[in-house]
Amino acid sequence: MGARRTTTARPPVIGFGMSTGRACVTTVPAGHEIVIPPGGCTGWHYHRVRLEAVVLAGTLTRILHDLTVEVHRPGTAFVEPAGIGHIHLGHNLGTEPVVLHVTPRLPEGTPFSIPTPAPSGATPGVCRQHPH
Repeated sequence: MGARRTTTARPPVIGFGMSTGRACVTTVPAGHEIVIPPGGCTGWHYHRVRLEAVVLAGTLTRILHDLTVEVHRPGTAFVEPAGIGHIHLGHNLGTEPVVLHVTPRLPEGTPFSIPTPAPSGATPGVCRQHPH
């Protein structure tokens, strides 16, 4: 795949309570940082567990199992449901790296994603690196 994965443990973030105005400590969940270089593609894949992702930088274009397209800009979040019924791929069609923070953090040695063939009806070459 055209992406790099690293495990991150996030430090507590000091902020203010939404309703109280008092300082509180919030912990950003541990997870993975995924970096997709400009022009990069993840290839078609799915996940064994539900993932929650936040786009930290760049713009991610996803093609989902039903061939719909979703575009995620910095600061947006999305969920990737678990299972073979939810195959998808991610593209970086921009000029800067896409950086994602993805949870959950999986045990060492557990594959983060499972490569799979493209869904029926997908245009060949939708991702030059991973045509099917």
